[in-house]
Amino acid sequence: MEIDLIFKIAAIGIIVAVLNQLLIRSGREEQAMMTTLAGLIVVLMMIIQEISTLFDTIKSVFGL
Repeated sequence: MEIDLIFKIAAIGIIVAVLNQLLIRSGREEQAMMTTLAGLIVVLMMIIQEISTLFDTIKSVFGL
């Protein structure tokens, strides 16, 4: 796994946390929840791509 992926996930987490706090402080709890869900979906999509690459590598190693 590349170290860049970890930094990207951390950056997304920090940005989402800051946006979440700003939106909650301004009284927009629903938009804060949507921002959190959007950040979670983006990170999950990144992880799913890496898992797919892992499975492809395992297939090629074992000749499946």
